[in-house]
Amino acid sequence: MIATSVEKTAEWLSSQGVTALPYHAGLPAEIRSAHQGRFLREDGVVMVATIAFGMGIDKPDVRFVAHLDLPKSIEGYYQETGRAGRDGLPATAWLAYGLHDVVQQRRMIEDGEGDGQRKRAQTLHLDAMLALCETVQCRRQQLLRYFGETSSACGNCDTCLQPPEAFDGTVPAQKLMSTIVRLARDRGQQFGAGHHIDILLGRQTERVMRLGHTEMSTFGIGTELSEVEWRGVVRQLLAQGLLQVQGNYGVLAITDDAAEVLRGQRDVLLRREPERVRTTRPRRTRVTAAAAELDEAQQELFQALRGWRAATAKDQGVPAYVVFPDATLAAIAQTRPTTLTELRTISGVGDTKLERYGPAVLQVVAGS
Repeated sequence: MIATSVEKTAEWLSSQGVTALPYHAGLPAEIRSAHQGRFLREDGVVMVATIAFGMGIDKPDVRFVAHLDLPKSIEGYYQETGRAGRDGLPATAWLAYGLHDVVQQRRMIEDGEGDGQRKRAQTLHLDAMLALCETVQCRRQQLLRYFGETSSACGNCDTCLQPPEAFDGTVPAQKLMSTIVRLARDRGQQFGAGHHIDILLGRQTERVMRLGHTEMSTFGIGTELSEVEWRGVVRQLLAQGLLQVQGNYGVLAITDDAAEVLRGQRDVLLRREPERVRTTRPRRTRVTAAAAELDEAQQELFQALRGWRAATAKDQGVPAYVVFPDATLAAIAQTRPTTLTELRTISGVGDTKLERYGPAVLQVVAGS
């Protein structure tokens, strides 16, 4: 299933005009090798991959790493995002996850192989990863704290740039837990998050009506939150260990720690879900981090240099960054050297590269 998802994502990206290649353990070795080679040699190639890809890959100019599934541990997340920005230029790590990911990971641990000690270790790893996802503090601080280090706020992560709002979620937590308890205790029934949310929002769905859940005291008492917000509550209560997932169908149950919340002896602080705003996506322009501050004329030369680099790298059968990294091309575009002596003063242009590529670079500069 994972392999199919990888290939479908690569196909969709390709249909949107993005050069995307799949990579997973189920592909023949020659295809994996070919795709890896293209990723290393060419600019602008997106690799849609499982964790089978990446170990030992040394491509310094990766600008973007996206996780479409929740990593199982902070160690894995740290290693995988660390493949971006190795050239020292700005890079972005982006993670998408939701309630389904949390439920699925919990269930996989519960149903997986291994003894109780192994499952407890896996749970601790997942809890730390969820804490990183749900933090209202600087993510870099949270990440380093996990590894036993301290730092000041980074000023670059999403929680630093747009600090999330925290709120007292004790009452919503009590409403949700009460619904779970009443269904289990009074009716011997257990359900997933969606059905509990339907009850709290007072939705008269076919299932809610058929099971007589409109008669419950918690029916319709949660209309102060939207469905998206309620899913956030469920996700965060799972992350805080106040709810747990049971069985093959991912039904919800309260934990022993939830009793204090229900009795009003413990407060629950939650992160407010951001509003989802649909925007019209602008046309993509190929401006790398290295070229972000170049003016229009410099951008034109920068792209010409990248075109020359791509052709040169292809002829030599080497990755593009081996010829020159983006930072060096951006510096060339800014200074516009006219002699080999001037070109040699630019960072990244050593004697060997000056001799091998210098005349061709000056020709591109002169023709732009």
